[in-house]
Amino acid sequence: MGRRSLKNTTENEIKKVLETEIKPLLAMHLGSLEYVGFKDGVVKIRFQGTCVGCPLSELTLKAGIEETLKSHVHGVERVEAVT
Repeated sequence: MGRRSLKNTTENEIKKVLETEIKPLLAMHLGSLEYVGFKDGVVKIRFQGTCVGCPLSELTLKAGIEETLKSHVHGVERVEAVT
């Protein structure tokens, strides 16, 4: 499998986990996120809704989103929020 197709497979896995595992939990608090990209082990997301400016967003990012993605998708090392 080439590098490009491995990256596409990883991105598809990331998107699936975000859609099925993460977004439903955020939606319970009227929040959401947008997938921005994946490169060199780093997933970039953008918070939306009530997640923007929430004092718990850093905890959600590291203990929730990052840990979930790292445990479900091989190759994810870190998750960063962008504005």
